[in-house]
Amino acid sequence: MTKAPKPEAPILPANQPLRVNILRLAFLLLLPLILFTGSGWAGNRAMFDLLVLLGILTVFAAVLGRFWSILYIGGRKNQTVMQDGPYSICRHPLYLFSTLGATGLGLMLGSISVAVIIGTVAFVILNATAANEERFLRDTFGPAYFEYAARVPRIAPKFSLFRTEPDVTFNIATLRENFFDALVFIGFIPLAMVLNLAKDSGWLPVWPPVWLLY
Repeated sequence: MTKAPKPEAPILPANQPLRVNILRLAFLLLLPLILFTGSGWAGNRAMFDLLVLLGILTVFAAVLGRFWSILYIGGRKNQTVMQDGPYSICRHPLYLFSTLGATGLGLMLGSISVAVIIGTVAFVILNATAANEERFLRDTFGPAYFEYAARVPRIAPKFSLFRTEPDVTFNIATLRENFFDALVFIGFIPLAMVLNLAKDSGWLPVWPPVWLLY
């Protein structure tokens, strides 16, 4: 007697708490780099201040970008293939703007190298999370998501694809939740200011290896 084939296990959505914990662990591992690495631009105050300003603007862009994304996807995540607004230029704009915010922290520390390292670590983790999420989305939405994925890049944006409907409805509860998430990125600004002051004043020992100077 032929045995019935064993049913395949359902593909589940990505474990978001796990993603958050991985990002927290990555931040802890990067903490020595953030705390004890000096900037090679410390002797060029104009350039240092320019990087800090650029970092602040990058963080604000990240926060605004996350709000923009939530306006479109809030309350509809894993329920539809959203393809408008920020979701028309990349498939995971929340991860795009989170990567941008992480990069902004490095810039506010006055180091392009540190910004690239932090941004790259965030991108690698979030890109892996996005790939895992897409297994669920492809299984759930089938051809609709395959077509969307073939046309729109995952995280790196393609602005020429931008499109949006004239009216957008949004979920207040989800927007409020994103507000508290955004406070993490806003908190980078006073954190960077305190760290820069501590390094300038000699309160924190600074170890600037050559490959992290700029």
